[in-house]
Amino acid sequence: EVHLVESGGDLVQAGGSLRLSCAASGFSFASRDMHWFRQAPGKRLEWVSRIHSAGTITWDAASVRGRFAISRDNAKNMLYLQMNSLKTEDTAVYYCATDPDGAQRGQGTQVTVSS
Repeated sequence: EVHLVESGGDLVQAGGSLRLSCAASGFSFASRDMHWFRQAPGKRLEWVSRIHSAGTITWDAASVRGRFAISRDNAKNMLYLQMNSLKTEDTAVYYCATDPDGAQRGQGTQVTVSS
């Protein structure tokens, strides 16, 4: 059974940084591309970043490109999202997911960016 647990969310001021983590279990983590999604209050689930199973290629949404960096440690079954230069519009619940639709995701971690 796929199990994903996100952590690292917090309240931070605009311009600050956070690093989110996702602990994965119950599947072959090293063989799956992984994704980060986010959902702001009253808005739809938004894809943020994707990383190839080997960690060699990444893709980012235009809204976060140059500010966020996805990475992974296959030896530890961990996925990360380094978020820099945070903006108030980055406020959302952040989820890691195994699929490009975000259907198989964890419980999420709250990121709040204050002005």
